[in-house]
Amino acid sequence: MEYKDYYKILGVERNASQDDIKRAYRKMARTFHPDVNKEAGAEAKFKDAGEAYEVLKDPEKRAAYDELGANWQQGQQFRPPPNWDQGFEFSGGGYTEADPSQFSDFFEGLFGQARARGARGGGRSGFSQREFHAQGEDHHAKIVIPLRDSYTGAKRDITLRVPEVDETGHVAVKNRTLSVTIPKGVREGQHIRLAGQGSPGIGKGQPGDLYLEVAFEPDPVFKVDGKDVTFDLPIAPWEAALGASVKAPTPEGAVMLKIPPGSTKGRTMRLKGKGIPGNPPGDLNAVLKIELPPADTEKAKELYKEMEREMPFNPRAGLGV
Repeated sequence: MEYKDYYKILGVERNASQDDIKRAYRKMARTFHPDVNKEAGAEAKFKDAGEAYEVLKDPEKRAAYDELGANWQQGQQFRPPPNWDQGFEFSGGGYTEADPSQFSDFFEGLFGQARARGARGGGRSGFSQREFHAQGEDHHAKIVIPLRDSYTGAKRDITLRVPEVDETGHVAVKNRTLSVTIPKGVREGQHIRLAGQGSPGIGKGQPGDLYLEVAFEPDPVFKVDGKDVTFDLPIAPWEAALGASVKAPTPEGAVMLKIPPGSTKGRTMRLKGKGIPGNPPGDLNAVLKIELPPADTEKAKELYKEMEREMPFNPRAGLGV
């Protein structure tokens, strides 16, 4: 999808105040509204301005959008980096009541997923004879944790970035650090609820909660699919041919894995119940990958030549050649 420069669309600088952004949008809306301007392209400019304002008027969305940077070239294919919005604290899930179908794929790619986070929003309100009481709004953020934390559980200090408008009308980002207990068996996409850490209530209303959506850090060895975990296990040709017991990694440490004789590349060895903990737990799948030893010495070369002489083997026999 194409990157959208919302500041350029509204004709403002990236350090514009919130009031500057509001004025620029109102001017464009009056100029290009379809009821006023019948010129070709006016409606498209009106929609682009509405999308830009939807993001830049909201300090939370604007701060997260700014994190993507300003160095994308016009027409360049854009893909949001994985977990690009991690650590940003959004009220209401980072989403508004606007209809996303009216906006571009770029907007949907950045903020569309936030709808699910915002689904819990809202609170209870009530009247007394003299006071109005309302529960505070829930907040939402994404955190990224090591896979091992899901296996063992952990306690971590998490720093969230909280956007707000300062006294000059500009968006500033403040940090707040919370001690978070990572429950054993948590999976990607699940939420950790921190009671009372959302917006304060009104009157005697209770504060809202903070929901942390969990994602896993990219792991150089393991890939996660739901509660199952998969990794490639390199083995030597003789281990595949003759069978062997080899050390295999798991997120909790090495275990011994028995390789059956005659194993071939791509064969999957399942370690039942060794995936992400739960009831029931997931599985850990080792996909065999046969590695050839290098012929980097004279003795190694001679061994390969001996194999060639002694073992009538044609790896292309199945191709009919």
